[in-house]
Amino acid sequence: MQYESMAREVIQNVRRHHEYRSQCLNLIASENVTSPLVREVMASDLGHRYAIGFLYTRMYRGCKYIDSIEEITNYLAKALLRAEHVNYVPTSGTVANLVMFNALTRPGDVVAALSVMDGGHSSFRECSRIHGVSMVPLPMDGARYNVDVDEAERLITKVKPNVVLLGASDILFPHPVRELRGVADAVRATLVYDAAHVFGLIAGGEFQDPLREGAEIVTSSIHKTFFGPQGGIILCTRKHAEAIDHSAWQMVNNHHIHRVAGLAITLCEMLVFGKEYAQQVVRNAKALGQALHERGVKVLCADLGFTQSHQLIIDVGEKRGREASDLLEQANIVTNPMPLPWDKDQEAGSAVRIGVQEITRLGMEESEMIQVADLMADVLQGGREPAEVRASVAQLMQSHQNIQYCFDAGAAAYEYFDLAK
Repeated sequence: MQYESMAREVIQNVRRHHEYRSQCLNLIASENVTSPLVREVMASDLGHRYAIGFLYTRMYRGCKYIDSIEEITNYLAKALLRAEHVNYVPTSGTVANLVMFNALTRPGDVVAALSVMDGGHSSFRECSRIHGVSMVPLPMDGARYNVDVDEAERLITKVKPNVVLLGASDILFPHPVRELRGVADAVRATLVYDAAHVFGLIAGGEFQDPLREGAEIVTSSIHKTFFGPQGGIILCTRKHAEAIDHSAWQMVNNHHIHRVAGLAITLCEMLVFGKEYAQQVVRNAKALGQALHERGVKVLCADLGFTQSHQLIIDVGEKRGREASDLLEQANIVTNPMPLPWDKDQEAGSAVRIGVQEITRLGMEESEMIQVADLMADVLQGGREPAEVRASVAQLMQSHQNIQYCFDAGAAAYEYFDLAK
């Protein structure tokens, strides 16, 4: 009975989590909510199964419907993303990067990418360590919060890396894919783009199009601005298809078929609703940046329109990132602290990063961004106590509990999926 009681305690905590997050402004830039159709297949028997091997040539039997699901997924991904080849075996964006490193590099090779301090994803560093690859930081233009093209060209020419990796965890503006393709070709480097944060905006045609701009490989997660189940994906030219597929099956024994089914449904949703959704995400991010700026909050890149993505970066003062995000959390405004390029170390970050993709999927538009800015400014500037703001957050969220941009629009976003009913 002790362990049954503990199991039920876990379920109770999950239910509490659902209730809690339904009363929060979820501004984590790497999260989103899935539609009920996606959740339905994620809770299916597919979550119990393996499908080792390639389409219609599995090592295990019993995969005839799984093969059909994967064939549809492959078709939809190519249709939406206009990719010559798609691999959805990676179980996360980090695993997608590890698969890419394994396919393209050998121990002792060199990769040029943004450092964590300059907004690069931690997987750039960790994958390079795991694979024995040297990572050389790409130069950063702090004023424009982007790769410094001229300095990057000089670095790439001098170092001759095997891979030039663009994209970032903190990404406000399109990265210089087209601008750096020539120098990458000159040193025989493969140009790769990590699209994890902006994948949904790319799919919706509202950011940049790295494959058309010159990237040979695009790695990504599928659960940030792209509102699918947690997982990873790789797009590439035919030239790299065999190496990517071989690497993926070396590194992932079970690619979570329920996730693939969820991806297929998300691809359908994106094909129908993606453009409208992506446009609203960017409009909301710009509107929130402007509203915060007008209230005296220091949002980076005001002279550049704050952002062209779903993200905003707020400078809250030297080493105050953790303190500011803690205060916001007390008001049920969920964010994350982060370092700025000019900070001394990662732990003493001076910024808070926010993303508007989840609240956009709840149907919020520009008018709600003004309310969000008021609530955040009240906390960050000490105008009201966090507990008082928390009540206002709950009031705002009360009228935004339903998912939009999906086939079952209007369904509850945070309802607990009770299979025991």
